[in-house]
Amino acid sequence: MSDTPHLSRRQLLRSAALVPVAGALAACATPAPQTPASTAPGAAKALEVWIFDGGFGHKYATDIHQPLFKTKYPDVAIKHNFTKEITKVLQPRFAGGNPPDVIDNSGANAMDFGALAQDGQLQDLTPLLDMESWDDPAVKVRDTLDPAVIEIGTYDGKFSVVGYVNYIYGIWYSMKAFKDNGWQPPKTWDDFIKLCETIKKSGKMAPFTYAGKHPGYALDPILVTAAKIGGKEILLNLDNLEDGAWKAEALKESATRWAEIGAKYLMEGTAGLDHVQTQTAQNKYQVAMLPSGSWLENEQRTTTPPGFDYAMFPVPDVTGSDKLPHGALHTQPGENFIVPAKAANAKGGMEYLRAMLSKKAAGEFSQLVSTVPTVKGAGEGMQLSTGVKSASDAYAAAGENTVYFRWNAWYLQLKDESAAATGELMSGRLTPDKFLERMQKKADEIKGDSSIKKFKR
Repeated sequence: MSDTPHLSRRQLLRSAALVPVAGALAACATPAPQTPASTAPGAAKALEVWIFDGGFGHKYATDIHQPLFKTKYPDVAIKHNFTKEITKVLQPRFAGGNPPDVIDNSGANAMDFGALAQDGQLQDLTPLLDMESWDDPAVKVRDTLDPAVIEIGTYDGKFSVVGYVNYIYGIWYSMKAFKDNGWQPPKTWDDFIKLCETIKKSGKMAPFTYAGKHPGYALDPILVTAAKIGGKEILLNLDNLEDGAWKAEALKESATRWAEIGAKYLMEGTAGLDHVQTQTAQNKYQVAMLPSGSWLENEQRTTTPPGFDYAMFPVPDVTGSDKLPHGALHTQPGENFIVPAKAANAKGGMEYLRAMLSKKAAGEFSQLVSTVPTVKGAGEGMQLSTGVKSASDAYAAAGENTVYFRWNAWYLQLKDESAAATGELMSGRLTPDKFLERMQKKADEIKGDSSIKKFKR
């Protein structure tokens, strides 16, 4: 067995309480030989699939992807499973050397991609990119995908994570609520503050909320606002663990402004609520705005009243000298699928992904769960919901002015620290300076820990 103490630190710090055998992954994980590429699953082995049961549910797998797969491989039995607790349920399987064949490794409790990559637990999916696409043998899979899927899904030169959904982040609201009250989506920070004041004084609802139990929702607009002020390099430096990256003046400016939102305009009780509770409060017209991503509309499908009409706007302009123009936003592939290197049917797993990445499957997925997939042209000719249309329009308008960050997937200790620190900032228990000091200290700890593999972009 190889000795990889970094993983026992990383994984046990994160989930020892949930998964007592997590250390076995650190102690016993050795890189597995890569399975040769094939356009067929080989022997008619059963295919075990695990889906994160989050904002998109899991029915899309049983109702769209698996029936399509079975049209070519009717004799392959598919074992379908779903959970909200990916790490808790599946990390012991990796430790035991018997992971499933396909995993939607997503959600707040996703497994650590950086640790999995470091220990050779991810199948190299580069051969998948060079396969014939499911729809058209004249077109390779790689040519059907948004290029960001390949860029962001590559670890140490190997493409190993397939982001299936183009997550588009922003501030979400009800078109009905805004129209009925004569409110306009703000384009500048001054307009944003004026809108918050107007809503607060109206007494009809609170101006703003976020998932208090999951403060990463509030961190996203803080980081995007900082990038608007100081440029894309602000986020690049965070990813690359550059010295003093968290002390950038643009981050201080952004944290200060969002801390003001937390101090003056939050819905009462926000800190104790999770994402579903805050989103449901918005559906009940108890709060006007919240930060989220393009999965929101589908996640709230059962509680959204008729005519609510979701829409989103990008974070507002901050200063007259912002480095990024109005409309800049955070977007990157998410809902991340992997095939474990030690999967019993890795060939079948890649073939399952090939079916998923067909225009037919992605288009039907888009329509079913109201979101924007990463397969090119998947939504063409389909009637879009207001939320998907709003997000798609914002994405198109942003053009090259989009940003993303990867440190939260590479270093989960830093992600966990950021959630705790952001909650303290938004509740007024940390000043912006202390918030940034805390983040910089944790980033420095990770940078100085030679047992943790470092990634760069």
